[in-house]
Amino acid sequence: MHFVNAKGILTGSKGFYGMNIYRGCTHGCIYCDSRSRCYQFTHAFEDVEVKRNAPELLEKALSSKRQPCMIGTGSMSDPYIHCEEQLRLTRQCLQTILRHGFGAAIQTKSDRILQDIDLLDEINRRTKCVVQITLTTWDDTLCGIIEPNVCNTKRRIEVLEILRQRNIPTIVWLCPILPFINDTEENVRPLLDACAQARVKGIICFGMGLTLRDGDREYYYAALDRHFPGLKERYVHLYGNAYELPSPNSRKLTALFRSACEKHGMLYRPDDCFAYLQAFPEKYEQTSLF
Repeated sequence: MHFVNAKGILTGSKGFYGMNIYRGCTHGCIYCDSRSRCYQFTHAFEDVEVKRNAPELLEKALSSKRQPCMIGTGSMSDPYIHCEEQLRLTRQCLQTILRHGFGAAIQTKSDRILQDIDLLDEINRRTKCVVQITLTTWDDTLCGIIEPNVCNTKRRIEVLEILRQRNIPTIVWLCPILPFINDTEENVRPLLDACAQARVKGIICFGMGLTLRDGDREYYYAALDRHFPGLKERYVHLYGNAYELPSPNSRKLTALFRSACEKHGMLYRPDDCFAYLQAFPEKYEQTSLF
């Protein structure tokens, strides 16, 4: 990793802001869109760029906001990658969010988020905290191949259960569903059942398949050659250089997904999920917390 002094930390507009404390990742997911060339990385993806002044920037930014809102993090780089264990910049930013009376919407694959469950609890008690967890495959052996450097699916489901017990709402990202790898009913159904058991608020799924851009595509295909010999050629024949790669099982799996969500009262339209994530509680009145 390497350190930089960032010029700013928040992006977005009034009502919802996002931030990325880190740039790059060490989880090693073979499909990661953030590797794409369009994001103009000038350093190796695993050589994580650390915005060491993120807490100070966030303090300054939130001090200038007249109305509290939700602050999201994790859309580009997981806030709980390995270096967070020592640096605790995410924790410092959550402390700032709590101190100023804002809400938090956090996206991660890592059980390291439980290190900050005291802050998640308190933010959710005072305003609102939503945790988003990515689930892709029920098979933990397969999980270790496609997401090699982060906790497995069963552990992430345990995290969802722990959050449920604390009444902290959760959203699951059910993606990507990789053609010819995890695009089966045997994989998707138990994931949906686990979501229902954990009483997640909603599930975000942008279709049964994945997307590939330049940079991301090359990394993904190299991983296919290592772990699934011959599959890259099947992809090239079927999809060429397409951005969207829908699973041949997309229609059946989408019907299964919608049926399960409707049965268990889980949000499943992306717009509805994002509206929930971005909505700051109306009854909250900003007061001095400390």
